[in-house]
Amino acid sequence: MSEHCHDEDHSGHDHSHGEHDHSDDITPALQHSLYQHINFDNVSTLNESEADSGKAILRKTWAERLEPQPELQSDADEQILMHIPFTGQVKLHSILIRTSNSESAPQTLKVFINRDDLDFSIASELAPTQEFTLSQTSDVQDIPVKRARFGKVQSLTLFVEDNYGDDITTLSYLGFKGDWMQLGRAPTNILYEAAANPADHAIKGTSTNQMGSNIGGR
Repeated sequence: MSEHCHDEDHSGHDHSHGEHDHSDDITPALQHSLYQHINFDNVSTLNESEADSGKAILRKTWAERLEPQPELQSDADEQILMHIPFTGQVKLHSILIRTSNSESAPQTLKVFINRDDLDFSIASELAPTQEFTLSQTSDVQDIPVKRARFGKVQSLTLFVEDNYGDDITTLSYLGFKGDWMQLGRAPTNILYEAAANPADHAIKGTSTNQMGSNIGGR
């Protein structure tokens, strides 16, 4: 993937919004939204045709999810590698993604947690935390993850390995749902119970902080 370049202009992709009125979808979608907990300044995207377009689609709010621009397009080929850190520890529930019903829609998405050292060659050979096959649609896809694998997430790396046949891949919206907690602190319900009598957990050698760090998914 070292030959990625910026010598092609790919524009004019049609992203139909459909006829469904989405105005009543806002409240349910905002439940468990991790938007405010994304560390936008440290988001990085490899093989994007326009600088910071990966950050731009992440900055779209749920209300802006159907807007055709900004859009993330791959550059030299169809692959995209995107690193997204959070401001604390996340228990991820699902990934929200909007692409298109064209051949530029991503097909294979591999997701890694807590890795800031991935390039295309490593991501191609490393076993992901979970792999998904995305649909070829312009609707927003709400993709549930296996929560037991995503209980202690400080960063996500998304690797779009291929698409449905185009030379480039396009994404127009990306978001996440889950639970967030500040690093080094347990969720309030666990913290309250543990603080009441920490000695209860001393026999097993489990401190309050250790309990917080061991909260896993379902």
